[in-house]
Order: sequence, then structure tokens, then C-alpha cells
Amino acid sequence: MAAASSDTAIRTSRITRAFIYLFLLLFALFYLLPFGIMLVNSLKPLSEITGGNMIALPQDWTIAPWLSAWSTAQIGVEPTGLRPYFINSLVMAIPAVVLSTVVGALNGYVLTKWQFRGSTIIFGLLLFSCFIPFQIVLIPMARILGLLDIAGTTPGLILVHFVYGIGFTTLYFRNYYAAFPTELVRAAQIDGAGFFQIFWRIMLPSSGPIIAVSFIWQFTNIWNDFLFGASFASGGSAPMTVALNNLVNSSTGVREYNVHFAGAIMAAAPTLLVYIVAGRYFVRGLMAGSVKG
Repeated sequence: MAAASSDTAIRTSRITRAFIYLFLLLFALFYLLPFGIMLVNSLKPLSEITGGNMIALPQDWTIAPWLSAWSTAQIGVEPTGLRPYFINSLVMAIPAVVLSTVVGALNGYVLTKWQFRGSTIIFGLLLFSCFIPFQIVLIPMARILGLLDIAGTTPGLILVHFVYGIGFTTLYFRNYYAAFPTELVRAAQIDGAGFFQIFWRIMLPSSGPIIAVSFIWQFTNIWNDFLFGASFASGGSAPMTVALNNLVNSSTGVREYNVHFAGAIMAAAPTLLVYIVAGRYFVRGLMAGSVKG
């Protein structure tokens, strides 16, 4: 009798698991369908797209749209392609991610292991900055960039994203370090270690999961941002998202949809690559920094 019940439970479990996998597969296909259509059409000649059959596979495979989107496509009034703007986004995103992560780690370290009077209020203010809409900071930030004489430049965009990201990275590291044993910090102090020695040799080496979370979150937000790029960059200093908008909205000549699709995939590729390579570390880092009951 017990054996029969066990076999029934195993069959029920397998059926349930099969349905779960089936639903997950359907949702994945539904989610990936637009990307698949973009990829297929980016490898077609324009004549096949204008012929009205966007879903069918290409009859004549070509990478010419990719080459055009990268190096010769019309971006506004200049036939530069997306390459210089792709480089702009890399030059903007990497320093902003690194700086905001380091400062957020230092803030989290101070707010948990070197607490002082008013530290809770300061953390609350930093946390409040996470909920401020982008539009509210446009005018004050434009004024600051003008005073620093870096308006319309890539360093100006780095500063904007660095400042805006500090609240998020501080939140991540503060929650993560709150679960770190304070006794280790006190023991290091007794052994003569100073503020930065403890940070670089004890706290930071144990922060791999939350560093991954901070890097992924910040890189995704900075790379995909359009509002700050459109507001604080000009001309050749524009990031990839602004250049892609200019490519799609270019009014000169025939609309080359295959080139537009190729450009959109190029713009999305870095964040897709980051999540494919390091996505599992994102969930692991968030769970490591969660509150333990």
C-alpha cells in the first residue's frame, strides 16, 4: 500500500514538473519572439522586409545591415554608424559603475561597522535618493555641470550616473555588511588594523556576491539610460541609446529597417551578455544580503 502511494506521488510530481517546464518554455518563447524577429530581419536585405514578410527566414542571408549600423549608418546628420557612440557608452558606464560601487561599499561599511550619531538619518536620506524620479534632478544637475564646465561631455555623464547610483549601491552594501560579524572587525582593530586596512583586507574580499549585484544593476541602468544621455550629452559625446534613437528617427532617405534592427541588437547586446554571464550571481548576491530570520 505504501509502495503504491509512493509511485502515485512520484507520477504526480513528474506531471506537475512537466507542466511547469511547459509553461516556462511557452513564456520564454513568447518573450524571445520579438528578439528573434529582430535578429532574422537584421540579416535580410531591405527588399525582403518591404515585401511584407517579416517573420519568414531570409532567402538571401547578409550581414551588410550590421556593417552599416556599426560604421556607415546615418546618425542624425553624420554617417558615422554606432561605433563611436558604443565606445562613448563604454567609457561612460565602466568608470561610473566602478566609482559608485566603491563609494557604496565604503558607505555601507561605515554605516554598519563605524556607526556614529545620526548615521541612521544619513542612511535614510541616501535611501530616499533611490526613489527620486530622474526628471526632478535634471535642472539642478544641469546647473552643477555648468558650474563645473563639463556640460555636454562624457565626464559630465559619468558624474551624473555616479551620483545617482550611490543611493542604490549604499543600500546593497549596507544590508550585506549588516550581516557580517562585527566581532571580526573589532578583533582586527585590537590587532592594530586601521579603517582602510579592515575595509580592503577583510570587508571587500568577502563582498563578491554583492559586488556582482552592484555591477550588474548599475551597468544595466547606466547603459540603458536615455533621459540623462539626451539631457546632458551633445554631439559626439552622446551614448548608445541616444545614437540609436537618432538612427531610427533619421529622416534622410529610405528607412532601412534591417539596419535599425541590427542597431537595436547592438545596443542591447552588452546588457544581455552581462545577464547571461553573471545573472546567477545577481540572485545569489541579493539572497546573501537579505535579512536572515
